[in-house]
Amino acid sequence: MEWTPPEDWLRIRTVDAHAEGEPLRVIVDGFPIPDGETVPARRRDAAARLDGPRRALMWEPRGHADMYGCLLMPAVTPDADLSVLYLHNAGFSTMCGHGIVAVTTVLLETGLHPMREPETELAIDTPAGLVRATARVDAGRVREVRFRNVPSFALALDVPVTVPGLGRISCDVAFGGAFYAFVAAADAGLALVPEHAPRIIDVGRRITTAVAGALDIEHPDDPDIGFLYGTIFTGAAEARGRHSRHACVFAEGELDRSPTGTGVSARLAVLEARGEEPGGWIEIESLIGSRFRGRVAGRATVGSRPAIVPEVAGRAFLTGRHEFWIDPADPWKEGFLLR
Repeated sequence: MEWTPPEDWLRIRTVDAHAEGEPLRVIVDGFPIPDGETVPARRRDAAARLDGPRRALMWEPRGHADMYGCLLMPAVTPDADLSVLYLHNAGFSTMCGHGIVAVTTVLLETGLHPMREPETELAIDTPAGLVRATARVDAGRVREVRFRNVPSFALALDVPVTVPGLGRISCDVAFGGAFYAFVAAADAGLALVPEHAPRIIDVGRRITTAVAGALDIEHPDDPDIGFLYGTIFTGAAEARGRHSRHACVFAEGELDRSPTGTGVSARLAVLEARGEEPGGWIEIESLIGSRFRGRVAGRATVGSRPAIVPEVAGRAFLTGRHEFWIDPADPWKEGFLLR
């Protein structure tokens, strides 16, 4: 087909992928680049000016309630190769672990960044800070990506909170690029299986609202990051040899198909704070059985808080290449959501 859309239509090109089941729509052209000398400044500008294009790509009919995206932008720090801004059904996020795995794979396998065997390194500016990714490359394919995340820490342990319809529960709150409340699935009456996804989403949203109202969520270095992003339910792993299972409900009820890279980082910080740090790599699985590996690669401080430097590893796979058209006459050009 040789037809070309009219010049007043917005045309956005993407490469889609998934990391351990969680989608990532990598925007390579056509989406306005937000203004700002830092990635947090660009995130603020995008939230103020570019919410329409975000909704157009994340919401129906081009996306869905659990879509996730990534905008490629120029680097802002001297050591970085590029910067990224992640987007989802509710806005622009502070950091995304599955997004680092997937965008690194997309950049290397499509030739947007040179690939070198046996390993290729990328330094990526995110709103939460600089993240360093290393891709293990073999025969022209990215076999795995591991990344050293921003310093992560436990904010509070054993926080009591009363949740409507659930009663009083206890949670841990930790930061791994975003803040999460960790709740034992059994304490919430949940089984971490795909068949229970609607209830997991419902209970997760209620817990997030309750914890956010009961606890001051503050990041010592960046007030923009000081909010509770979601709730992660933890439980026993189904596969032999794995540490545990995660089900993460974030943003406006998105349910992560992966174990959540920033969630694994925050979970490692909780284990460290509890004196349960495993001393090496562990595997955490997702609701669908996919897995990320994680370990404590070092220690740091954030403000006056002790923190860890987490390292997380996983796989990603390309799923498609798209050119999306946005007709200015379309009454639903900025999308809609039905769950």
